[in-house]
Amino acid sequence: MTDHCQPRFRGINIRTELNLTQVDLGGVMRRRTTRALIAAFAATFALMANACGTGSPSAGDDKVIKIGAWFPLTGPLASFGIPERAGADAYFKSVNARGGINGRTIDWIVKDNANDPQQTVQIARRLVDQDGVVAIVATNGTSQTQATFPFVLEQSKVPVLNTLGGDASWYEPARDGLFGLQTLYEDQAAALGQWVVRDGAKKVVVVHSDPAAFVNVGKEIEPAARKTDPSVQVKRLTVKYQTTDYSPVISKVRAEKPDAVVLILTAAETASYLKEARLQRLTAPVYGYAPVAAQATLTLAGKAAEGVKALQLVKSPHDDDPAIKEFRAAMAKYEPGQPADFITLWGWEAAKAFVEIAKTIDGPVTSESLTRAYENARGVDTGVGPVLDFGPGRHLGTRDLQKVVVRNGRWESQGDFFTPPTRE
Repeated sequence: MTDHCQPRFRGINIRTELNLTQVDLGGVMRRRTTRALIAAFAATFALMANACGTGSPSAGDDKVIKIGAWFPLTGPLASFGIPERAGADAYFKSVNARGGINGRTIDWIVKDNANDPQQTVQIARRLVDQDGVVAIVATNGTSQTQATFPFVLEQSKVPVLNTLGGDASWYEPARDGLFGLQTLYEDQAAALGQWVVRDGAKKVVVVHSDPAAFVNVGKEIEPAARKTDPSVQVKRLTVKYQTTDYSPVISKVRAEKPDAVVLILTAAETASYLKEARLQRLTAPVYGYAPVAAQATLTLAGKAAEGVKALQLVKSPHDDDPAIKEFRAAMAKYEPGQPADFITLWGWEAAKAFVEIAKTIDGPVTSESLTRAYENARGVDTGVGPVLDFGPGRHLGTRDLQKVVVRNGRWESQGDFFTPPTRE
């Protein structure tokens, strides 16, 4: 909701502009004047630092809860980062408009990491050391966030809460200060493997990008499929990350004569696959994990997306229940430039879960009190996603998922939330 506040004096940045060695004074008068200037500027800087909220909120203004996050707001994954940030921002703004959390205003400081782990580490240091955040909340990225763990979790003891991303190693076993609400991609793969087989597929092709994160998810589909039906055949096809020419990919898929195709791709890559498949008249039904079920897929693929099935972490943003209506109204009010879609709903859910848990804290909201509150959180219902249950050894709040399908150009829910099969 804000960016880093830097102390200034009459419009000049004190940190970069103040240089007393250049003061042109002589003898004793220069030494006395220099000492006086140092004292004056030190006092001024301290006052301005307090005004900007520098330092830990628990040690200063108890009326503000200062938290931080990073998102890819530029670069190829900005199509995920920008709407996710908007969804969380809309919820935090709506909470502040109602008086905050137990009378405390939320100051959510967001920075652009361009999807780069090295930049993310530097951002984490600024958020913790300069901005004084008590937690990293509703942030984005697996490798990017994981790169900050040594400094944020281990050295600074600042919790990382409700990140979009992560893998099994984050929560098995539980790590101090790390709590999530997103069903792991590996569990999503297990759910897809079971789903396609239960729909009757005997021969399945899994198309995934070449980075390790996509490969690891793709590998989990076959064990779940074969556990459901040992006779099923599953073949994986690796494609170069961010490929736009899917003509040779479709030719390879067609040669396998699959009963179903599972996509572990980004929304843009999925759209490229679907358009080329339609062009080449490949009719094998398509399934995807949560990143596939995005508005960007529909926008880019158009009619080629009709009938695609996918998994989601939240309800459909088109549902008519009160929690989804509240989400749509807040997006229209606070983030009118962003559609109320799945990705903005991811951010909304992450922000709402944080607020619901932070409300239970009796006393100052600190890194320590937030960690305790999460460990004691049971039955947290955001209304837009699965009910969350945490505990001392359970730092991932849910394994549940929602099935969705494209009908008449929009994603619609199929049934209720369900629990994927246990992975081997």
